[in-house]
Amino acid sequence: MNLEFFILGGYGQFVWPAFVFSFVSCTVLFIKAKKELKIQEKVYLTEYAEPLTIKIETAGEKKIIKKVLSGNTI
Repeated sequence: MNLEFFILGGYGQFVWPAFVFSFVSCTVLFIKAKKELKIQEKVYLTEYAEPLTIKIETAGEKKIIKKVLSGNTI
């Protein structure tokens, strides 16, 4: 294997540590973000797990509307 490729014309001693540092930094940030996402998902699900239910009463409203539209004065 040709080692001159890894030496990069004499600049390998600067390029490879920078590459490794960047790769490790991105990996650590990814892992931290993934852990924080899991925590925030748990918080969200505990707060909004149950769907909001609204009780709608339509039968009573229909009777009132019929009385109003009938024109009867009671």
